[in-house]
Amino acid sequence: MALAARRLDRLEALASEIGRAGRRAIVIPCDVTRDGDLERAADKARGALGKLDVVVANAGFGVTGKLETLTLDDYRRQLETNVFGVLRTVYATLEDLKKTRGRLVLIGSVSGHVAVPGSSAYSMSKFAVHALAASLGHELAPYGVAVTLISPGFVESEIGQVDNRGVWRAQAPRRPIPAAFVMATPTAARKIVRAVARRRREVVITGFGKAAVVLHRHAPWLLAAIIRRFGIKGRREPR
Repeated sequence: MALAARRLDRLEALASEIGRAGRRAIVIPCDVTRDGDLERAADKARGALGKLDVVVANAGFGVTGKLETLTLDDYRRQLETNVFGVLRTVYATLEDLKKTRGRLVLIGSVSGHVAVPGSSAYSMSKFAVHALAASLGHELAPYGVAVTLISPGFVESEIGQVDNRGVWRAQAPRRPIPAAFVMATPTAARKIVRAVARRRREVVITGFGKAAVVLHRHAPWLLAAIIRRFGIKGRREPR
């Protein structure tokens, strides 16, 4: 297994945990917003593992705020990571997946189905990933490559601790989400692994997320009324 991301300390800690479980993991520092980083990471992974048969494009963060509080640079920064970072990952590994008839996993979001006030930048990026997964699913099927879109709802993570510039903060702002709506990370991970193993086209993670997507598809007027009636909006930016 190859682990590629910006934060070396987190990668090494995860690699150690995987090692204690009897598996091998290599660590590759990588930034999906830099041209060439993904190609170098893929080369190192190829050299260490011999082949690539599952690729997960997971890098992402959330720019939050109303339109009038954001700038074009905020939107560019959001799309650079969440959309072009995914594309860089795909381009760097596509030929490997064709050779192995492997699996391409794109991490989207329920926000790629349902947009709420204050989440325009993040939702734009995840709607784009949703569209990319749908198109690539058709394009890569003749090569035997399965494309799986993962659309998480509320899952335990640190995304709420990352500000609009992509900087991690020690404390996230409080968000009034009932604990019953938030899925534990290990539970979500098991569901993702199962979906990838079964070569599913898409899986929506969390019951609340599934309900929101169903409402959006079959009763969008009702979902819009709920969002406005209860003042549902995107999270606040951490400071």
